Amino acid sequence: MKELPCDLPEVAALPRRRRLRRTVFILPSLFTVGNIFCGYFAIVSTMRGNYDDAAQAIGIAIFLDMLDGRIARLTNSATDFGLQLDSLADVISFGIAPSLLAFVWGLSTLNHGLGWTAAFTFTICGAMRLARFNIGARDLKHFVGLPIPAGGGMIVAIVHFFVQPVATQIGATFLVIAVFLLAFLMVSTIRYPSLKSLTLGRKSHIAILFIALLVALIYNYSRWTLL
Repeated sequence: MKELPCDLPEVAALPRRRRLRRTVFILPSLFTVGNIFCGYFAIVSTMRGNYDDAAQAIGIAIFLDMLDGRIARLTNSATDFGLQLDSLADVISFGIAPSLLAFVWGLSTLNHGLGWTAAFTFTICGAMRLARFNIGARDLKHFVGLPIPAGGGMIVAIVHFFVQPVATQIGATFLVIAVFLLAFLMVSTIRYPSLKSLTLGRKSHIAILFIALLVALIYNYSRWTLL
């Protein structure tokens, strides 16, 4: 009986390749899940009065949000599922969590429901910004409207710098103006530069060094750097 040719090492390697491919596709979503966890942790911390913990958790979520998309592009593992999960994560971590933090930390002292109106406006404008991004044409060089992580990051930078809750009407007034302004910028058509097109080319080395320096400054002197 004639034996069929068979490359046993190659056949044995097939399951490992499939597992590796599945891991590559799951990896970006794991960072997104970490993003959601940070947003949830920030909400719980805000309700418990741990405002700086909440601000730092949202800061970590911003870092994870930067990683998941870049990893998906580098590994060619971007999917519609990952895109939708990332959008939901952004609404939680950069929409709901920062707006709740802003309200409890400094807007709740305002009269006539102005504080919660500002907080809700920020959340809904962030959600609209994400919806517009999902259905719009992809532009690697620019964002249209302030990205929601940047908007949420502005709020948590203020909270992280001052730490102590706002105790005066003047402080609350400045905060509510800032929240409304950030909400407007997210749904505006102002174009902002994007880092998605950043490659390892000649001109990008300066940008990469700048980002590395910024990360180091945030790690060691976070309050003054973020301000």
